[in-house]
Amino acid sequence: MSLSKINIAVAGATGFTGLDLVYLLSKHPRVKILNLCATRNIGKKISYFDKRIKKKLPKVSHLKDINWKKIDLIFLSLPNGEAQKIIKKTFYKYENLNYIDLSADFRVTNSKIYLKNYKKKHKAKDLIKHSVYSISEFQKKRGLNKFRIISNPGCYPTSIQIPLVPLIKKNLINEKDITIDSKSGFSGAGKSYKKKFPHKNFYNSTFAYSTKNHRHVCEIEQEILKFTKKKINFTFNPHLLPTYRGILTSIYISLKKKSSAIKLRNELINFYKKSPFIKVLKLNSPLGSGNVLNTNNCEISICETRIKNKIVIFSAIDNLIKGASGQAIQNMNILFNYKENLGLK
Repeated sequence: MSLSKINIAVAGATGFTGLDLVYLLSKHPRVKILNLCATRNIGKKISYFDKRIKKKLPKVSHLKDINWKKIDLIFLSLPNGEAQKIIKKTFYKYENLNYIDLSADFRVTNSKIYLKNYKKKHKAKDLIKHSVYSISEFQKKRGLNKFRIISNPGCYPTSIQIPLVPLIKKNLINEKDITIDSKSGFSGAGKSYKKKFPHKNFYNSTFAYSTKNHRHVCEIEQEILKFTKKKINFTFNPHLLPTYRGILTSIYISLKKKSSAIKLRNELINFYKKSPFIKVLKLNSPLGSGNVLNTNNCEISICETRIKNKIVIFSAIDNLIKGASGQAIQNMNILFNYKENLGLK
């Protein structure tokens, strides 16, 4: 599929992720934005919500105002459960319409596991087979255009899978002994973050949560098994930071025999040699999220510890871009056969 220009709509345009998405799309040379949809603030200019957006764009409107026949692609940046309803209504009626869903609605391929983790019945089970979970770097060689529904990964799972999958696949680390610690800016919780996290001193404290069973665990397990054919044993500990954006993930692993930190780094460099957004740093480089903010990059650092054969892998992304809107556009570029980094430089 390759069109000189595509007509798009964005549902959930005024949320944290939606605004980053609109801002990036407004600069994309192959995109024409026809609809920016929300449930409130109808009729307002999108620049009211984000002063970065300088281009003249359609005013905020209802979803019902979309002329679906004119749309090539809709981005769905909505609460979990809502994308299923929209796709269910339009999938068979408009056969040229494609979807990139930034919620969890099509990330989990087993509807029973979806129900267990998200406490909602899947409303479009018959369409799961028409969807594909896509970390862009893993999916671009597998034919993304075979699917009309592209499920954008979660931000935590993106930061985790990018460094881990190539190393597990090459049998370089012990897949039964992995501890994952991720720290995220509060924008990952959406605009209702204060309701979700009502702890004291919110803007001055770090907060650990959902250690026993975070809902992204099933997504990580599913995809690592799919790509490596191995079932991993890991703990996942998420933390919320008093900062707006960015994720730093620390992955504690033990090496297999004849493996080494140098081999891990070399494997990642080789695996991502044609991936413009993955940056593998020098061995033992200190790493924070500062370099990746407002970019679609993922920076990775392999660090030795004082314990032999124990390694820490650090991975940093911007949760709103590589963890959401940027990766969604990267997936769009691959889907429509554009340059992978178009509009994301």
